[in-house]
Amino acid sequence: MSDQRSESPVDTSLLAGEIRVVLGQLVRRLREQAEGSDLTKSQSSVLLRLERDGAATATALARAEGVRPQSMAKIIQVLQDAGLVTGSPDPNDGRKTLLSLTEAAREQFRTGRRAKEDWLARALEAGFSAAEIRQLSACTDLLRRLGQFP
Repeated sequence: MSDQRSESPVDTSLLAGEIRVVLGQLVRRLREQAEGSDLTKSQSSVLLRLERDGAATATALARAEGVRPQSMAKIIQVLQDAGLVTGSPDPNDGRKTLLSLTEAAREQFRTGRRAKEDWLARALEAGFSAAEIRQLSACTDLLRRLGQFP
């Protein structure tokens, strides 16, 4: 009789919960590294969308963010007052205003990303062996695929 051991299957529900908790902890730690911003999540989300997708109208932003146009107008006003968003006439329709990031907002993104990446690099160098760093490196592709799952 052969001594074949079959590994017990992983409970994907338990794994899903563990991944959610661990990634949530990591995201919170990363956010701590870029402190200094008094922006709400909604305001930050609008800035991220403008950075990722480029200039947009307030109506398009409201639709994409799932908020009422009146709520988006308030968000935009705060961002404009903070010098993070600017408006310019839409070249295709002069009645509309295209909103885009200011250089100050772009610099804020760069500074925040640098702080997060510096913290991660220090954490990896101080708390992980070379073998563990290789394991984490191998996991990044798997996590990317997980994040892209529809």
